[in-house]
Amino acid sequence: MFTQLPKLTESLSQNHLNFLQAFTKSCRKTIIETVKNSQSGHPGGSLSTLDYLAVLYTFILSQTGEKIVISNGHISPAVYSVLAEMGYADKEAIINTFRKFGSIYEGHVTRYVDGIFYGTGPLGVGVSAATGFAMAEKLKKSSAKTFATVGDGEMQEGQVYEMLQFCGHHKLNNIILFVDYNRVQLTASLKEIQDINVKEILKSANWKTIEIDGHDHQAIWKALEEAHKETSCPVAIIGETIMGKGVEFMENEGRNLIPKWHGAPPSIEDADKAIETLQLSEEEKTLIENFKKFIKWHPEKNIFQKSLSEVKINSGNPIVYGKDDLTDCRSAYGKTLADLAKNNPQILGLSADLKSSVMTKFLYETTPNQYIECGICEQHMVSMSGGLSLTEYIPFCSTFGAFMSSRAKDQARVNDINHCNVKMVATHCGLSVGEDGPTHQAIDDIGSFLGMYETMIVEPSDPNQTDKIIRYIASHYGNFYVRMGRHKIPTLTKESGELIYDENYKYEYGKCDIVREGSSITIACLGAITCEALKARENLQKTHPEISVEIISVSSPKQFDDTLLNSIRKTKKIITVEDHNIHSGFGSQLAKTLLTENIKVDSFEMLGTTHYELSGTPQSLYKNAGIDAEGIEKACLKHYDLQ
Repeated sequence: MFTQLPKLTESLSQNHLNFLQAFTKSCRKTIIETVKNSQSGHPGGSLSTLDYLAVLYTFILSQTGEKIVISNGHISPAVYSVLAEMGYADKEAIINTFRKFGSIYEGHVTRYVDGIFYGTGPLGVGVSAATGFAMAEKLKKSSAKTFATVGDGEMQEGQVYEMLQFCGHHKLNNIILFVDYNRVQLTASLKEIQDINVKEILKSANWKTIEIDGHDHQAIWKALEEAHKETSCPVAIIGETIMGKGVEFMENEGRNLIPKWHGAPPSIEDADKAIETLQLSEEEKTLIENFKKFIKWHPEKNIFQKSLSEVKINSGNPIVYGKDDLTDCRSAYGKTLADLAKNNPQILGLSADLKSSVMTKFLYETTPNQYIECGICEQHMVSMSGGLSLTEYIPFCSTFGAFMSSRAKDQARVNDINHCNVKMVATHCGLSVGEDGPTHQAIDDIGSFLGMYETMIVEPSDPNQTDKIIRYIASHYGNFYVRMGRHKIPTLTKESGELIYDENYKYEYGKCDIVREGSSITIACLGAITCEALKARENLQKTHPEISVEIISVSSPKQFDDTLLNSIRKTKKIITVEDHNIHSGFGSQLAKTLLTENIKVDSFEMLGTTHYELSGTPQSLYKNAGIDAEGIEKACLKHYDLQ
């Protein structure tokens, strides 16, 4: 038995090696018992990665509590077994309930298990989240390292490439990546599926690479020492491993690069035979118990903060735009974000080579140390923001709506599952983007986020409301998707000429606002299209004063308040208008709400896009889609057979 843990400057003693042999043997037994009982899971990669995890957790993380993200999240049996052997998790619960209904020990690593810093599953996401943790340590000027694991097949994912390039460019020298190079994927060998050169990929991204036998504990320890010494770049340890290592019948298949045990459990009979060979002697049990005396760090309970709960920040004073000011919501966003950042060092701005378009340039110009340039790597940006948000930082990540909602939807979804605190602010949404054409006109982005339980959707109606919304989401926990257009719009005013969203206006999520009162028909507008409805109402007052139009500005397609519902109950005629397609946007959500609330109407019409538009000015596109003032006016007349 050893009397002290090893130092990184020293080689492992024989006593340390004897302990690791006992520790990994016990973990391998737990892995087989776990997948045997569940008859489900991924034993192959769990067994090939185990030796690295064992060295890292026992001799480093047990002392420091530094963060590790398991990007190849399907190796959860290995991770759970290590946590159990450390005394961090309930071994019997893992063995008996893994992958079963009601158990926290899900098939992929999850934050419901203390000691898991970020839950993963879709490959590639975890390495970017780990980058977020590493960036947080850098911003705090901490010397702590961040660790991540990745499968060799996983490195075929484009997001991994994005992450590698980002870390190499930023010389992120506090992240250590372990590549489980067992050369086997789900359906065949790495060579058969896609024969990537793992080492050259890493080197091309300016990473230092260390190649080792991933089952040699001494070699793993020396690689970790070398990685800790590196100060100029990120480090990847490429561990050559064998799928199924330590279980003879699995290891034989792994040596021959047969993928049988990647995602399949052994039969009960084969599992029992393997378990019998992995029984610990009393001496081995004593070695493990002796180690536990040296553990200094224990994982804290993961906190799942309630969405929309208040976050303590300095919200500052609103920037108010006058009634004669003509500006775009994205500029208002950028200026508000810069103002927040000056007063709150935990506010961060991220963008994907678009700071002058999404207006994070204002933050960059005033507090450059709180700006992170991600390059054209939207997926990495959103996942990295997830990692950042689970520290004390509040990340605002921005790109065009078409890219945030499509390229990075998977990443936003995993942040949603992890109950993160990411503020996704997308500009250039809808037909407002104009001349860039249909590839950039985000007219289906709302639908991408409607099904996410912990992600709120918001669209401001003018620059003044934009300011209040950005301050609100900074001061309230949860993932937000804020969409806005590109073109300049007027500030909204009352009929008296006073600002609707003045310095005294208080935004609340789901809040709707009466812009103009009326009694015979309700026009509900999502976001900046409200100014078109105002023009339509003004025209109708001149030509058909008998039509009393009530205009409601709606701030979220996901939640409505009584302001809107009571208006519809009163008029019983409703037209929804949105710069979005009618199939998965605001109108369809309101229709569902009216049904569930048993609100009967005489007429209901949704105005929005019905097909892909071409290039053109926003106004010409609005006209063609029938969502400009003229189109809205015609829709109103149709409800009264006055066309």
